[in-house]
Amino acid sequence: MIARGPDHAIHPYAAQPARPDFRWPGGRRVAAYILLHIEHTEIEPPADAHRDPRFRGAFFTGTPDWHSYSYRDYGNRIGAWRILDLLDALKLPAGVAVNLLAARRHPELIAACASRGFEPVAHGISASRMITARLDEAEERAAIAEARDGLAAIWPGATGWLGQDHGATERTTRLLAEAGFAYSLDWANDDEPYRHASGLLALPPPGEWDDVQTLWLRRVPVTRWPGLIRDALDRLESEERGGRVLGIGVHPWMLGAPHRVRYLRESLEDLARREGVFVATAGEIAAYAATQLQRA
Repeated sequence: MIARGPDHAIHPYAAQPARPDFRWPGGRRVAAYILLHIEHTEIEPPADAHRDPRFRGAFFTGTPDWHSYSYRDYGNRIGAWRILDLLDALKLPAGVAVNLLAARRHPELIAACASRGFEPVAHGISASRMITARLDEAEERAAIAEARDGLAAIWPGATGWLGQDHGATERTTRLLAEAGFAYSLDWANDDEPYRHASGLLALPPPGEWDDVQTLWLRRVPVTRWPGLIRDALDRLESEERGGRVLGIGVHPWMLGAPHRVRYLRESLEDLARREGVFVATAGEIAAYAATQLQRA
């Protein structure tokens, strides 16, 4: 007989109707967060490093990979500053998924984000080093600790984790909980927060509303971007159930480009107008969700 639910022990299966319903502050049913990515990719990563195999074709030119490096470098040099100006104008909070090498190489960006009260989210070591099953447990634990401790020395306060390209193993949620993280943004299997068996909170990641996933890898036209965000928020706000979360993933090299940033502005202007949506950082949303799930 096929077992009910998942084929793993990372978390138990919980169909939506069986779960407790809760509301975000102000009685709102939907929470939303913006996740800005500050990333460094290595021109020539270590020989044993593994990167997301979907980045091929014109975007991947081999090793050394000058093309990938230059795209992300554009985001850190130019695109991020456009997006910071936009967030300032709309007075919106943001979390910042930052990998360790980017934090070390771009103190000007880290200072700019920290001065705005933005929240760091640990995002591994570099954009060219994923966590995969090629690592044994000791190696994976060491990689998590290196990213955690290195970022904490530069920009303290990260309570959450986003795996590079969502790389993970069956051990990752346990190792993250052991490392002191409160939540992760790596599980796209729900609209609501839930807990893994390790106690780590799974906060819904951007997924369908991540610019690289949607615009670059799936080739959705950028003109559709505001409509994707709008349609999702309209639907979630119309449903009676609460506790819903929508994340918006923004890579400066993608939506920070001059021909794309207008579409980010349109989507964020719509978000800022919605009184029925609790807009906060991922960490604030995760912390509030943890109190609600504890009461259930």
